[in-house]
Amino acid sequence: MRKRRPKERIIQPDPRFGDPMVTQFVNMLMLDGKKSISFAVFYKAMDIIKDRTSEDPHATWKKALNNAMPQVEVRSKRIGGATFQIPTEIRGKRKISIGMKWLIKFARARAGKGIADKMAAELIAASKGEGAAVKRKEDTHKMAESNRAFAHFRY
Repeated sequence: MRKRRPKERIIQPDPRFGDPMVTQFVNMLMLDGKKSISFAVFYKAMDIIKDRTSEDPHATWKKALNNAMPQVEVRSKRIGGATFQIPTEIRGKRKISIGMKWLIKFARARAGKGIADKMAAELIAASKGEGAAVKRKEDTHKMAESNRAFAHFRY
């Protein structure tokens, strides 16, 4: 256990939309410390979304993120020699980071050419309530619902 909570780091807003959550998303998208490439990929995906849907790409991204964020998760706890999957609520920051990680993970796993195209396709699908990230969220919620009987073991 740590002695005290770490100081919360302030994330600078991104240059195009002025949203710190976009910067957080780009930081998760980044590989090998190449942030400028990550920003270029994200903005190219936003341009592709604007061309394909003719809607505000930032609003589409926000909607996709909201559709991919889980509300509950299951955590394993060992009680009396048996391991139970206990459903627990997720705090706000963790919801956001899990949703972002799922969007990025499933965008990378998509078929297609170029990460920007894949990211745009996954974001459009997630904003419509489809896509692999939204499916993962629904599966997590189903698992939590089926294990609701063990909710009284919550920490």
